[in-house]
Amino acid sequence: MHSSFYQQLVEIDGALFEGFLVLFFALLLARLAPLPREMQPLIWFSHLAKQLAAKVNRPGRAPSQQATAGFLAMLLLVFPFWAIITFLLELAAFPWFFEFLVLYLCLSDAGFSQVADEIAKALNREDNASAKKLLQPWVVRDTDNLSEVGLTKATIEKLATAPIYGTASTIFFFAIAGAPMVLAVRMIKQLELSWPPIQPKYQYFCRTVHTLSTALLAIPAWLWSLSIAIQGGPKALALLFRTSKNHPALRGYVMSVSLVANILRIELGGPQKFSGQRIDVAKVVYGPQPHHEMIAPAIKLTSRACAIWFSFITLLPFIWAGLRWLQTL
Repeated sequence: MHSSFYQQLVEIDGALFEGFLVLFFALLLARLAPLPREMQPLIWFSHLAKQLAAKVNRPGRAPSQQATAGFLAMLLLVFPFWAIITFLLELAAFPWFFEFLVLYLCLSDAGFSQVADEIAKALNREDNASAKKLLQPWVVRDTDNLSEVGLTKATIEKLATAPIYGTASTIFFFAIAGAPMVLAVRMIKQLELSWPPIQPKYQYFCRTVHTLSTALLAIPAWLWSLSIAIQGGPKALALLFRTSKNHPALRGYVMSVSLVANILRIELGGPQKFSGQRIDVAKVVYGPQPHHEMIAPAIKLTSRACAIWFSFITLLPFIWAGLRWLQTL
């Protein structure tokens, strides 16, 4: 019986358990030893996207022309790199190593909680300049003129939203379509971060990228919001379902920000600046404006949510092996 059980695990479920191990170690390493920001390939990809947009995006043109230029720029940037990496994955003698590498690089924002902790320490020392310097590489908004409250809001909002296209998206798309799908979704999201649709000059240029990113990340965003909501008890869960049903605008990223604000009883959102231009953004008000002391509870809240996902990846192989063992009895 035991030989049959182990034989089935190796021959039938070997690839499945290999995938679990690849994902487990990618999540673990991205959390404990993130790659420095300036060495991340996705950041280089973002710089390339901004340079291309500076050449082909003409805000003075008709909206349809800007949207077409954005669509063609997306194809030019995403398809060649994605095709080359996918081709290498197919040809590699040890594809698990390259899958691990792709997942690790797609989880580049997993280390932001460590940066958030440093920002909180800087704000506690009243060193706003250091806090701005730490935050700037991680957000698309301007940070030069942010107050302590603004820096705190931006940090908490980043903590609430980054795992949507990081942890949640990586686990979800790797489970259903493998590393190539994870990479494609992450590259599209990186383009959206490079061409923020909230910024007027990218409003039409980013239309295709924004629509595609929103559609692809809709389920991971809802599942991530669920992992936050269950920590807030019945009231937070009720807000999650009520929001998704009655307020279509409060979905995805705004939903996770709204839930974090609700659980911590603070205010998030508000006006933001992009390249010196002020953009009005609706506030999410469940309490007073946050101060730097609220960053630590936000780190704990989002870290527990990540731990829920991590526990799922850890327990599922054991559950599957247990079911396979029962089958051999």
